Amino acid sequence: MKVAIIGGSGRAGREISTELARRGHRVTALSRHPENAVEAEGVTAIAGDVNHPAALAEAIRGHDVVVSAVMFSDTDPASLVGVVRAAGVPRYLAVGGAGSLEVAPGVALITTPDFPDAYRAEAGKGAAFLDYLRGVDDIDWTFLSPSAYFFVGDRTGHFRLGRDELLVDADGNSSISYADYAIAMADEIETPRHSRARFTVGY
Repeated sequence: MKVAIIGGSGRAGREISTELARRGHRVTALSRHPENAVEAEGVTAIAGDVNHPAALAEAIRGHDVVVSAVMFSDTDPASLVGVVRAAGVPRYLAVGGAGSLEVAPGVALITTPDFPDAYRAEAGKGAAFLDYLRGVDDIDWTFLSPSAYFFVGDRTGHFRLGRDELLVDADGNSSISYADYAIAMADEIETPRHSRARFTVGY
């Protein structure tokens, strides 16, 4: 497939690019700093900016799938969805956040007392982004939330999938490496199982 990744030079974007290229897909990595994108066969890095929607829509036109891996504080859901819609790309996947995952029925992680203040604004925007997507019915979207601790680490290929609940291990830890997250994202791109839904990945 031909996959466009908005935010292709960030940690998640680079790992997703690498995973898709490993599987033989063609990747267009768009970012404000294309020089920081992955250098790999099948990956083409070009300049792209969420603040220039018309140019971004033209850049992703003709792709089978578009993935956004940008900070929620750097974009607006209506604008980004509008870009996908204008480009006519049939599928859209978003690198989500963990803050909106539930730790108990109706209790989001972001509302818990120990949630770090440093991440609260970004997490809140991520939750709002997901709420917006849930009202979109003309695009086949998917929102993949990582676990609470999203870190640079090994590609193990061993993880669990969930829906709206925060995944924790036997010790109560919630984590996933960028590399293993990328596997879950690539799997969803190749074999869609969460159409117009959010799901999560963790150990």
